[in-house]
Amino acid sequence: MAETSIEWTDATWNPVAGCTILTAGCTNCYAMRMAARLEAMGVDKYAGLTRKTGGRAKWTGKIFLDRNALSIPATWSKPRLVFVNSMSDLFHQDVPAHFIADVWKVMSKTPRHTYQILTKRPDRMVEIVPGLPRLPNVWLGTSVENSHVLHRVDELRIVPAAVRFISFEPLIGSVAGANLRDIHWAIVGGESGPGARFMNPMWVDEIERMCRGVGTAFFFKQWGGKNKKAAGRVLNGRTYDEMPTLSA
Repeated sequence: MAETSIEWTDATWNPVAGCTILTAGCTNCYAMRMAARLEAMGVDKYAGLTRKTGGRAKWTGKIFLDRNALSIPATWSKPRLVFVNSMSDLFHQDVPAHFIADVWKVMSKTPRHTYQILTKRPDRMVEIVPGLPRLPNVWLGTSVENSHVLHRVDELRIVPAAVRFISFEPLIGSVAGANLRDIHWAIVGGESGPGARFMNPMWVDEIERMCRGVGTAFFFKQWGGKNKKAAGRVLNGRTYDEMPTLSA
């Protein structure tokens, strides 16, 4: 729960751990592998969150609420971009609404930080977020891996937020039908690690064109593959590190 190598943020904060496989984008989730590693290292927080199936770690569906972690952002004096729950999903159905409200209180009391919350469950976000304060330092996003889950974009669009963003990662299919109206930021990345699935460059170009059409900031994170460092993150001869403006 500190600095991270994720290109679009500064730090991770995990008041929740554990998840459930939901759609195709979850198949090779890096957090499952990391949770299994942390459990093997004796970190109690991750005990029982994964099991070995077919030689790989997979979520068991168990969720751990870490109330001790709620105090961490207050200890960071320097302003940071903070990715909330890189090891879970804050809007998982087993995370109580009152705990989500407690997370909101922490974010409201630490306005020097900007919080990035990413979910695969924007339908639950739609249910809960309107009852919480709209915070200028909280960005809300959803993951979209292919055209089968484009409904998540429409669900996110109706959530009140200072910034709304989409993570098209792992991008495993075309999302040419996406409507990015009122979406302020798009992150695109290929899958990495064992069993990484192919990302067609045409799918990336489609998203960039959609972003240009509606003024959405475009961030190209990586090509991915087994060796993501070797594959790099250069697209059409340059890197794309665009960020949303706070005026969004």
